[in-house]
Amino acid sequence: MQPGWSRTQIAGKPADVFEPPGGHPFVVVWLHDESGESPAASAAVTAQLQTHKLRCVAPLAGPTWWVDRVSPSFDAALTPERHLLDNLLPWAEATWGIGPRGVAVAGIGMGGQGAMRLAFRHPKRVAAAASACGTLDFHDQYGRGTPLDELYSSREYARQDTAVLHVDGHDWPANVWFACPPTDPRHRGNDRLHEKLAAVGVPHTADLDTPGTTDHLLASMFGFLADALARESRRLL
Repeated sequence: MQPGWSRTQIAGKPADVFEPPGGHPFVVVWLHDESGESPAASAAVTAQLQTHKLRCVAPLAGPTWWVDRVSPSFDAALTPERHLLDNLLPWAEATWGIGPRGVAVAGIGMGGQGAMRLAFRHPKRVAAAASACGTLDFHDQYGRGTPLDELYSSREYARQDTAVLHVDGHDWPANVWFACPPTDPRHRGNDRLHEKLAAVGVPHTADLDTPGTTDHLLASMFGFLADALARESRRLL
């Protein structure tokens, strides 16, 4: 675990918490990727949080894809999405005395798609959403022996629950950022989301042309989140 992190329990579920010295009155909810690795183990993520003085809470949920479906490995009745909405976000807001406009959600891979999906399904609950190399077309993994096979009864049902199909042309998150290098196999799903948002007129920032690894995208991601949260805080005054 990197310096500055601690582990806690939120509604009986583990989460890692980062509290930088002189942290701003914002919080980033970080959703982990398919590996389940906490950002507390990432020097790159920790460095960005320190640079921008951003608090962070990172729930640990396993390979649940952060969807609104029961995953027995996580909980027998509570879905990961409901845990985020009913337990984790209220905990963060109460702990740091902030409102929804001080909350961002972000992640990589599985976590990146979870951030996009949560934000488009519940745009009033977060001020900003960001995804690096998000696995947005997760239905393409259906039938390959992944946990998605247990979460959905068919590839089509999985496709209907992807982030792009939750985009509402009349209600959207205030600040959206996502990126994926052109050589990454997840690029097509990100490009599909960009095409959908552009078609319905949803403002967003998408970098789908810059080469590199996910670690190279972190500086842009956290810079966007810090600016968006600061802007939202000023808008409320």
